[in-house]
Amino acid sequence: MLVQEIDSSDLQARISEGDDFYLLDIRSAGEVAQGMLPDSDHMPMHVIPLRMEELPKDKDVILYCHSGARSYHACAYLIQQGFENVINLRGGILGWARSGYQVAARKVG
Repeated sequence: MLVQEIDSSDLQARISEGDDFYLLDIRSAGEVAQGMLPDSDHMPMHVIPLRMEELPKDKDVILYCHSGARSYHACAYLIQQGFENVINLRGGILGWARSGYQVAARKVG
């Protein structure tokens, strides 16, 4: 099983081009309180098995965590469950911030 990955600069390019995809933060609530990638949604990793039906199947779903390790494993799990459109953000939010890209305040609601 091969997990597709994207790096921060390629993700930023997709955002800039207005590409249609779903960005999902799978970190804990405590981590998310410190900020998220702009326009991302939050679903903690441990609830993915219970809520994976909420994920879109008609567009790419890009998952991220702190460093990219948990989101890699979450992508692998989703692939085992039949998803073909999941992509891991290599380096996670840490790599994103180190590349100088914006981290937004957590969405309320």
